[in-house]
Amino acid sequence: MLEKYLLDCDAALADTYADAPRQALLALARERLIDRPHGDLPRWMAALAALPQGPVDCDLGANALRIGQHGQHDIQAVKAALEGLIPWRKGPFDFFGVEVDTEWRSDWKWQRVAPHLSPLAGRKVLDVGCGSGYHCWRMAAAGAAQVVGIDPTILFLVQYLAVKRFAADAPVWFLPVRMEELPAEQQNFDTVLSMGVLYHRRSPLDHILELKGALVSGGELVLETLVVEGDAQTVLMPEDRYAVMRNVFFLPSVAMLKTWLQRCGFVDIRCVDESTTTVGEQRSTDWMRFQSLPDFLDPEDPSLTREGYPAPRRAVLVARKP
Repeated sequence: MLEKYLLDCDAALADTYADAPRQALLALARERLIDRPHGDLPRWMAALAALPQGPVDCDLGANALRIGQHGQHDIQAVKAALEGLIPWRKGPFDFFGVEVDTEWRSDWKWQRVAPHLSPLAGRKVLDVGCGSGYHCWRMAAAGAAQVVGIDPTILFLVQYLAVKRFAADAPVWFLPVRMEELPAEQQNFDTVLSMGVLYHRRSPLDHILELKGALVSGGELVLETLVVEGDAQTVLMPEDRYAVMRNVFFLPSVAMLKTWLQRCGFVDIRCVDESTTTVGEQRSTDWMRFQSLPDFLDPEDPSLTREGYPAPRRAVLVARKP
């Protein structure tokens, strides 16, 4: 199944990447999926194989992405297969009436972002740190000609394949690579999204420049990240952990973030949303049973993290590459 998927990726991406950079990307994917796979990959693939065969009727534009119809297949068997892919972090999904209530209500983020995107019809889109691919499917439903999601987490790729099994014709592809592993300065995409990635990067400006290099001239960047309130000189670097996470480095103010984008050469920069993340949007569920946002906040003052920093606040900025 994975061999065929890599062959399909090769064919699908032939118009996006020239042969040499495409083969380099696929070699990385092959190493991570076939040559040196994650120890849990056989178990995840067995869960995937236990799902019904596709294709089926899907609604990829629904808030809970709908795969098939309620009662179309044995609901307990479908649920058991999907439970083999726990934890589900980005969603939600509805597989034949099985409601996968993911840790994140990614549909809420989509509702904040989607009104501010340039029309997606006919565009090539790159979704950096795409998780299970939820937003990739939503962009395909909005008319994107091709959506490429990248994320190094192999479980997320298998969760993506659980949808691709039933929506094989949708122009959505997933590569298990990091942004810094993409061929540099290829200028392949009309729209590039980086949501929930920047604060994990030790060098945020390098990440912004990598995103810029993936865009065509006139292309659109959608950047969502953790921010703090403050002026153009404000940026928070946690001493150790932030909201229990070790890999959080820079949380700028929106004004500082605009300066970063300007210094990296972007124009027409605008903040289209800024809001505090709520425990309704990110929380533990039966489909993600580990700790989540409510456990990361100060139990006596939820406006603060456990470390005493401001609670998670996120901003969405849209900018254009000249």
